[in-house]
Amino acid sequence: MDFTLDPTIDGVRRRVRAFVDERLIPLEADRANYDEHENVREDVLGTMRSAARAEGLWALQTPTSRGGGGLPFVGMAACYEEMNRSIFGPATFNSAAPDDGNMMVLERVGTEAQKTRWLQPIVDGRVRSAFVMTEPHPGGGSDPAMISTTAERRGGKWVVHGHKWFITGAAAAAHFLLIARTSGDARKGHTAFMFHRDAPGWRLLRRIPVMGPEEHGGHGELVLEGLEIPDEDRLLGVGDGLKVAQIRLGPARLTHCMRWLGLARRSLEIAGAYTGMRMSGGKRLAERESVQLLMGEAALQVRIGRLLVMHAASKLDAGAMARNELSMAKVHVADALHRAVDTAIQLNGGRGYSKDTPLEWIYRYARQARLVDGASEVHRMVIARHLSDSPEAFFDWNHLDPPKRPGGG
Repeated sequence: MDFTLDPTIDGVRRRVRAFVDERLIPLEADRANYDEHENVREDVLGTMRSAARAEGLWALQTPTSRGGGGLPFVGMAACYEEMNRSIFGPATFNSAAPDDGNMMVLERVGTEAQKTRWLQPIVDGRVRSAFVMTEPHPGGGSDPAMISTTAERRGGKWVVHGHKWFITGAAAAAHFLLIARTSGDARKGHTAFMFHRDAPGWRLLRRIPVMGPEEHGGHGELVLEGLEIPDEDRLLGVGDGLKVAQIRLGPARLTHCMRWLGLARRSLEIAGAYTGMRMSGGKRLAERESVQLLMGEAALQVRIGRLLVMHAASKLDAGAMARNELSMAKVHVADALHRAVDTAIQLNGGRGYSKDTPLEWIYRYARQARLVDGASEVHRMVIARHLSDSPEAFFDWNHLDPPKRPGGG
């Protein structure tokens, strides 16, 4: 399988790389460019966003008719990797989570009226958004069937009560995509809605403190206490909430992986530059076999991760759900990122542990990779289930998707 990039896509990738090298990476060295949550300061981000838009590098995942780049998933993989060689990259290009996944799902499932109201402002960068699904115990986490937040229909509105947490971007979001229970049916008992931050009946309980640096808006805990949502703001049909969630989460897992590969590459770039100049015992560190083994293994895992991501991206571009491929990429790339940045810190010594480089930032951020959008253990179970269902189809060269389980699973 040849993943040589189309010349047009490779041209975009090169332009993204040049922007990152010339405009973003230099900003990281000055702590004045960071906000209190260790992300790029809003005014600095605004300047960089205007520059990215002027260069035609804005929202590459969205259709050109909406002002985006119209890239397929394979093109996104190449460009997102380049973007996140800078820790400021995804937000600059309007390709950061959770907006990235919300834009893609709204483009797929929204009506034209819903796209105008809820999608276009996100694409334009006028608002941010959040995906409201995860709940504290005993509510839904990796198992969405456990969702306990309810939406009860009353005339032309839905009244929502419940409790959500770890809602990325909640403190800065204006548009929220909510998954709530609308019946007791195990498969068709959830529905998806949109609501605006100015709607009464909900509140941000707190911004949850976390180990790593945060996306803009942090990770919020929300309480819904009679939030009213007009039926016109429902996405797809009543009972299609898990369908909407799956449409959103599959590609969003892969775009996480695309960005993580960029962070992994940046880590190895920093390690390579340092070991190439640092002398010890009359030799450059890069000439030491022990260093070469560490760098070689980390680079190998990143390269494998890229192939898994490209394979999954090509399946999505072909119209497959690619559930198996997405889970494989998610598990492997999360581990590859951690190995790459851990290796880079080790080879940089005390310099890597300090804030003189972004390695400690990346290290703390990387720990969430094995948790977000489904813990690695959950994805390994998904892979094992697909293997168990049909070992032959699992390894079939031409098979797009795993067979459905008895009963339609």
